[in-house]
Amino acid sequence: MHTMWKGSISFGLVNIPIKLHAATENKDIKLRQLHEECHSPVEYKKRCPVCDREVESSEIVKAYEYAKNKFVVLDEEDLEQLKKEQEDKAVEIIDFVKLEEIDPIYFERSYFMSPNEGGTKAYSLLRQALADTGKIGVAKIIIRSKEQLAIVRVYENTLIMETIHFPDEVRNVQDVPNVPEESELSKKELSTAVTLIEQLTETFEPEKYNDEYRTALLELIEAKRNNEEVKTAKDPKKPDNVTNLMDALEKSLEKTKGSKKKTTKRKTTSSGNKKKTS
Repeated sequence: MHTMWKGSISFGLVNIPIKLHAATENKDIKLRQLHEECHSPVEYKKRCPVCDREVESSEIVKAYEYAKNKFVVLDEEDLEQLKKEQEDKAVEIIDFVKLEEIDPIYFERSYFMSPNEGGTKAYSLLRQALADTGKIGVAKIIIRSKEQLAIVRVYENTLIMETIHFPDEVRNVQDVPNVPEESELSKKELSTAVTLIEQLTETFEPEKYNDEYRTALLELIEAKRNNEEVKTAKDPKKPDNVTNLMDALEKSLEKTKGSKKKTTKRKTTSSGNKKKTS
């Protein structure tokens, strides 16, 4: 399993060297966009509208737009230094809380935690202590240049870290439009709804739920491939050196003609002035 972060996590005086591994994976089917005429993949290029040309990666800088078209440019060196200063810090568990106290709206991504060299005993200690107390740890961590709030909990026999949103990242529920106030419901209506919920209540078994759209899309793609309903992209046209050379020669010739005309005009003017003087 790929390691995407290395560091250490501590609670009190206990320090645990750890590695993080992505606990989930995105299985969305990625579809390419083609030019309908020739079925070639469409390119997306970075272009400067003022200079009216394509921009290389080496020419791009990062900036914060604090007002319309007003930017504070941030040097890559400054950002790297700031990132390093934060990443070098050990991740400290700030508080211990109950899992049910955190609403699921806060949860973002999950990472399996494994002990790094020398961290096996401390890892086992934290795992057992969390299991015995029924608590989870709350910590802060820098991942991909962003500070994240996170919780540490036991999942089966493994410690798992889950990044969660900061409170100001969760939108105010009062801003949701058209939410009705409490309506008057008859006892019969409510009783029927409760009965229906009870009849459909099951033990949660994640294995029985499948992505039916993804399965159907894969079947459709496979059927088209088997029926040879496929398109082959054409090779992009390579620059014609002969054409480019002729363009360059013609432009040079035009430039030379222009220079000759100016020189001839100057000579004529100079000659005319001499005749007048004599």
